[in-house]
Amino acid sequence: MSNNKPQQKSTGGGLKNLFAGGAILFALALGILIYVFLLGDKSNFEGGDPVKGHPLNMLGTIHKGGIIVPLLICVNIVVLIFAIERFMTIFKANGKGSLSTFVRKVQGLMSANQVDDAIKACDAQQGSLANVVRSGLERYKLVAKDATLDRDAKAAAIQKELEEATTLELPMLSKNLVIISTCASIGTLIGLIGTVVGMIRAFSALSAQGAPDTAQLATGISEALINTALGIIASTIAIVLYNYFSTRIDGMTYSMDEASYSIVQNFHANN
Repeated sequence: MSNNKPQQKSTGGGLKNLFAGGAILFALALGILIYVFLLGDKSNFEGGDPVKGHPLNMLGTIHKGGIIVPLLICVNIVVLIFAIERFMTIFKANGKGSLSTFVRKVQGLMSANQVDDAIKACDAQQGSLANVVRSGLERYKLVAKDATLDRDAKAAAIQKELEEATTLELPMLSKNLVIISTCASIGTLIGLIGTVVGMIRAFSALSAQGAPDTAQLATGISEALINTALGIIASTIAIVLYNYFSTRIDGMTYSMDEASYSIVQNFHANN
């Protein structure tokens, strides 16, 4: 059975990597489509000219941000996609009911030496924590009947099983968080690049005309700052989501450690 676990983990990881790559490409394509067909629609500009016409609304103003805008839209969509994916994964991993209540229930059943009832509680709870606890309890039952091992060897076997089960569950919980953290870092940077490029274009246009036009300069600056705004929005949302998911995962990890410690201590107390 131990030989099957790595194989299943590897296959799932490959599928998730394909999902991550496909999601990013989809977000980029969608960002380009939104920029060209929604933001660049003729109704958003004076005279129906997206190139030379003055923007009539916010959509037109965002379009004037330039070629960096599709990348920023892509970053925002990527954050949204992986936020939904993480919400679904962590919701499933959380199982049914409160984790703290489940841990206390298992501790109570183990104190009463009701190992089979504790396993049934794991089956009812489901989720990542229940998977870890169930693996430890199954090994608990096996080593308790093994007369060839001493007490310390049995406790070590239980501890090892719990650590292996935790190691298999944690990567699934933290999968794709690096993408969200990357979006949090690069969102503002990409926005600043767009702003700098827009400012260069605005001042270059003014210098070519000779006499400064304050209205045109103000318009150029506002259009350039659109990039910064989109970048800050993406980074802010990504940072909030990353911290939220990290906190949830830390809570699950703490519950796993607490439950594992209780199982090992219970074995020492009853054997």
